[in-house]
Amino acid sequence: MDYVFDGTFKGLLTAVFDCFERKDFQARLYAKATHQNTIFGIIHQVYTDEAAAARVWKGLLKKLPAQEVRKLYVAFLSELPEGYSKIFKVIIDVFKNGGDILKNYGDADVLFINQLAKKVDREKHRMKAFVRFQKSSDGLYFSMIEPDFNVLPLIAKFFKDRYADQQWLIYEKRRGCGFFYDKDIVNEIELSISEGASSAVEKYIALDADELKYNTLWQDYFKSTNIIARKNTKLHVRHVPKRYWKYLTEKQA
Repeated sequence: MDYVFDGTFKGLLTAVFDCFERKDFQARLYAKATHQNTIFGIIHQVYTDEAAAARVWKGLLKKLPAQEVRKLYVAFLSELPEGYSKIFKVIIDVFKNGGDILKNYGDADVLFINQLAKKVDREKHRMKAFVRFQKSSDGLYFSMIEPDFNVLPLIAKFFKDRYADQQWLIYEKRRGCGFFYDKDIVNEIELSISEGASSAVEKYIALDADELKYNTLWQDYFKSTNIIARKNTKLHVRHVPKRYWKYLTEKQA
């Protein structure tokens, strides 16, 4: 039977709960956005239940070390449909057969989840380094990003701790959401920005009068420290992939 959920992590955990409640251990999990109905297909619609999801989450923490549970969540943030189905299957196996299954790297699903979690974590570290804030006229620091994976939930605390005395907003253009910090708590928000990054910033957020000056200073510094004779574009692109360049101040010069 096909289980169709809303694409959230709590929805996936609810699907696991439904699976055990219905004793339907051969279920296949699909996100609503990607599932294709068939004429004779039998579908179970999963309705996200926070209480049910919390029970499954607590159960996982009893079965597995916290680091292993985190790995499942991080892999989920890849938003890959194949990842959803494998995480779903592995969680079911953990409850049925014990947590040792996640140590079996000979299992294709376990290996896939581990590799996926590493890719997402790599993207998380890149975002910590590549986020560039611009100061608005009202003191808000704004940054726009387009990571391959949904890493915003993984980096919000890092920026909250690092810029605890500043209001900031990190907006994820591809997914239409962001995190806003008001010097107290971090809240997830949604914005409707469809234009190019630079025009969107100018339209929705008025930049501080000195911001362009600081941008120019940073660009000049970047140029002055760049030694042309030692330029290694291939190595540079390996560390700073081109897909990030449009949001890096130093690359706009």
